[in-house]
Amino acid sequence: MRVKFFAYFRDYTGEKEIKTHHYPTVKELLLFLAEEYGKKMRDALFDGQEISGEVIILVNGRNIYFLDEINTELCDEDEISIFPVVAGG
Repeated sequence: MRVKFFAYFRDYTGEKEIKTHHYPTVKELLLFLAEEYGKKMRDALFDGQEISGEVIILVNGRNIYFLDEINTELCDEDEISIFPVVAGG
């Protein structure tokens, strides 16, 4: 499983990408990342027990919003991309 980080998520992790063992769902992966990379990462990923509205997560290029959201199931071969929400005009 590959996890790619973008924008300030790279600052929080010190990495552009990591390889990690399998996590069954997006939620379990995010909990691992929050534990591994600390409070800033946790605050950016979660709003209480729910996923933050300030993060976009793609699984194999598909937004989890259109899948099963935080309960989206993951496979060993998946590529997960984590972006901050960006506003512009």
